[in-house]
Amino acid sequence: MRSLPKPLLYLLVAIAAAAAGYWTSRGGGVVLQPTLGSTTADDATTVAPEAGRKLYTLRLPDANGGEHDLSKELRGKVAVVNFWATWCPPCRREIPDFVAVHNALKGENVAFVGLSVDKPNAVAEFRDEMHIPYPLLIAPANVLQLAAELGNRAQALPFTVILDGEGNIRHLKLGTLSKTELEGKIRALMP
Repeated sequence: MRSLPKPLLYLLVAIAAAAAGYWTSRGGGVVLQPTLGSTTADDATTVAPEAGRKLYTLRLPDANGGEHDLSKELRGKVAVVNFWATWCPPCRREIPDFVAVHNALKGENVAFVGLSVDKPNAVAEFRDEMHIPYPLLIAPANVLQLAAELGNRAQALPFTVILDGEGNIRHLKLGTLSKTELEGKIRALMP
C-alpha cells in the first residue's frame, strides 16, 4: 500500500481540523469536554494535570525562524497555550480576546503562546495584521498528537490549555474562549 505524499497528508489534517473546529464552535454534535484527574486506561477523556509538563519539552520556531524553548518561556508562570491556525474561523474570532487579556495582564507572571499548524508566512501576516504581542510558533502536524494526549482526542481547533506555575493543567477548553472567561481562569491562578 502506498502512503500519501506529505503535503497531501498535511492538507487533509488541516481540512479535518478546520472542519472539526468550525463544527464544534457551532455547537454541532458531541463536544469533547476533557476533565482533569487521574488518568486510567479506561478513561481516555480524563487528563492527569501533570501531563501539561509535556508542553515544556517543545522547541518550536516562530514565523521568522527564531527558536523558542517552551520550558524556558513557560516554567514558573501561569501559561496559556493556544492550539490554532489562520484558516480556522473560530480561532480567528478568539484571537482578539486573547490579545486583550494578554495586554491587560502585561507585567504579571503570565505567558501566552500560540501553536499554529500553519505556514510561517500565513502566521506572520496574521500576527502583523492583528498586532499579536505574544509568540506564535509554527507547530508540525504531529503537535496535534500532543493536543490529543492533553485531552483533545478530536484534534480540533481551537484548543487551549492553561497551566499553573508548576506546569500542571488547570483548565482545558476545546472551542473558543471569551475575554471574560479567559481572564477569569487566569486570574484565579494568580497569587
